[in-house]
Amino acid sequence: MTTTSLDSPPRRALFRLPDFRRLWIGDTVSQAGTAVTVLALPLVAIGPLDASPFEAGLLVMCEYLGFLLLGLPAGAWVDRMRRRRVMIVGDLGRAALLATLPLAAWLGVLTLPQLYAVAFGLSVCTAFFDIAYQSHLPQLVDEERLVEANVALEATRTVTAAGGPGAGGALVAAVTAPVALAVDAVSFLVSALLLSRIRRPDPRPARAPGARLREEIAEGLRFVFRDRLLRALTLTAAVSNLCGTIGTSMLLVLLAGDLGLSPFLCGLVFTAEAVGGFLGSLLVTRISARLGEARAMCASVVAAAVLWLLALPFFHADGRYAVACLLQGLGWTAFMTFRINSVALRQRRSPAPLLGRVTATFRFVVWGCMPLGALAGGVVGEYAGVRTALWTGAVGELLAVVPLLVAVRGGAGRDRGEG
Repeated sequence: MTTTSLDSPPRRALFRLPDFRRLWIGDTVSQAGTAVTVLALPLVAIGPLDASPFEAGLLVMCEYLGFLLLGLPAGAWVDRMRRRRVMIVGDLGRAALLATLPLAAWLGVLTLPQLYAVAFGLSVCTAFFDIAYQSHLPQLVDEERLVEANVALEATRTVTAAGGPGAGGALVAAVTAPVALAVDAVSFLVSALLLSRIRRPDPRPARAPGARLREEIAEGLRFVFRDRLLRALTLTAAVSNLCGTIGTSMLLVLLAGDLGLSPFLCGLVFTAEAVGGFLGSLLVTRISARLGEARAMCASVVAAAVLWLLALPFFHADGRYAVACLLQGLGWTAFMTFRINSVALRQRRSPAPLLGRVTATFRFVVWGCMPLGALAGGVVGEYAGVRTALWTGAVGELLAVVPLLVAVRGGAGRDRGEG
C-alpha cells in the first residue's frame, strides 16, 4: 500500500517533500536578500541622509510599525484568505517597495520620509506574509515534523544570513547602499515565483456564518491569553523584543557613526549573530531532550541575555570588537532554543481554523513592542547617549524570562497537586 508524503515519512525525507522544499528554497532566497537590507537600509539613513540617533530610531520603528497597527486584523484576514496567495502578494509588494529606493537615489530625490514610508510598507507586507507563512506550514508537513521543519527553516535562514550582512557591507562599499537594496527586491521576486509552484491545494478557509472581524480577532486574543503557556511565551518574547530593540536600534549608530567602522566591519556583528543562530538551531532538539522543553526555553532566554550584556563593554574600534561579535553570536546560539520551540509549540497548541489569528496575536504583541522599543532607543540615544540605550536594552533583556518562569513553576505546582 502506498503512503502519501504526509503519512509520517522518514525523517531523512523532509526535503524530499516537493512543496516543503519550494517553501524552504523561496524563504532562503528571500532571507538572503533581507540580510543585505538589514545593513543597507540604516546605512542609507546614517550615511547619505545624515540621520541623527533619533531619526535612525524612527526608521527602525517604521520597520516594525505594521505589526503594531495591523497585526491583529491581519490574522483574521489571513484566516479568511488563501494563505499561499497572501505570501505571494506580500513578496511582490516588498519587491516593488524596495525597487523605489535605488530609483530615487539615481534621480537624486531620495529622502528620509521616503525611507520611512518604504520601511513601513515593508513591515505591512511582512506582517501578512509571516502570519500566512506560519499558518501554511502545518498544511505542508504533519504535526510530528513541525519542530523538524521549523529547525530546517531557521537553520537555513541563519546560514544565508551569515554571509548576508558581511557581503552586504562589501556590496554597500562597492555600489552604495541604495543599489544594494535592489538585491533584496530581486530576492522577493524569486521567492514569489517558487511559492507559486507549490502544488498542494490552498483552499479558501470556510467562514462561520455571520462571523464579524471584531469577533474573530477577539477569539484569537482569548485563546492566546487564556492558555497559560501561550500567554507566557507571548509575554516573554514581547519583553525580549521590546528591550532588545531599544539597544539594536542604536547599534549601527554606534558602529558606523560613533566608532566610524566601515560597512564591512559593521556587517560582521550581524554575521556573528547569524552563525551563532545557525549553531543554536542545530542544538535545539538535543538541548530540549536533555532539559525538557520548558526548562530549555527558560535557560535559553537567561543565557542569551547574560551573553548580550557581557558583549557591550567590548564594542570599540579595536581588537575588542572581535570579542563583542563572538559574545553577540553566542547569545544567539543560546536564544535559538526558545525561538524555535516557541514557534513549534504555538503551532501544536492552536486549532487549524485559529492558527492565523493566534499567530497574529503573538506577532501583534511581540513585534508590536519593537517600534515602541525603537522609539525609546532613539529618544535615549539622542538625549542620554547611544551606549546608554544599549545598556538599557541589555539589562531589560534579563527580565524577559520572568513570565515563562512563573508559568513553568505554576504548571509544575499544579501537576504536583493533582498527583
